[in-house]
Amino acid sequence: MSQIIGLVRHGLTDWNAQGKIQGQTDIPLNETGREQARLLSERLIAETYAFDVIISSGLGRAEETARIIADALHIPLLKPETGLRERAYGLVEGTTPEERESRWGADWRQMDLGQEHDETLRLRAAQALESIAKQHEGKNILLVTHGSWLAQLFIAIFGDKLQGHIANLSYSILERTGEGWHPLLYNCTKHMQLSDAFTLQRKL
Repeated sequence: MSQIIGLVRHGLTDWNAQGKIQGQTDIPLNETGREQARLLSERLIAETYAFDVIISSGLGRAEETARIIADALHIPLLKPETGLRERAYGLVEGTTPEERESRWGADWRQMDLGQEHDETLRLRAAQALESIAKQHEGKNILLVTHGSWLAQLFIAIFGDKLQGHIANLSYSILERTGEGWHPLLYNCTKHMQLSDAFTLQRKL
C-alpha cells in the first residue's frame, strides 16, 4: 500500500522579500504570502490527491500557511513537528545579502557562524519524514515546512537528481511504497501563475 506525502514551502514573508535569512527566527507571513497560501488551497481542492491531515513546523510562517490550507480543505491541522523546522543559521539570521558579504565575505556559507551543517540537516529532515509517515501510516499527509529543509531533504533522498532553490509556496509530492520514496512532483509553482504574487518570490 502506498502513501502520499505532500511537501509545501511556506508563503512569502517580509524577510523573504528583503533577502534576509530567517532560519528559526519566527517571522510571520505578509499579505502576499497569505494570498499564495489561498492560491495553493484552490489548486489542492481541484487536484486528484486528497490529503487527510496537515502538519507544520510550528514556526509562525509555516503554521499560518498550514492553517489557511487546512481551513480551505476542511481537514485537521495537527500539532506541529519540530523536526520540520528550518535550518538554524546562527549569526546569519536576519541579515541581507549585502550585510552577509560585508561582514563575512562571499564565502560565508563555508564559515562556522553557528549554522546547522548540511549533513546534520539532511539527517534530521529524513528522520522527520520517516517518523511522520510511520506515525500516520495509511494516511496522506501534507507537510508545510521551509526552503532549506526541503532542499536538503531532497538531496538526502535523491542525491543530485533533485536539487536547487525551493520557491515560496512550491508544492512537491512524494509517494512511499515498499521500495522507498518516489518523487511524483517537484518544486511546482503553477498555481502561482494565477497571480502577481508569482513575481514576488525571493530567495533566502
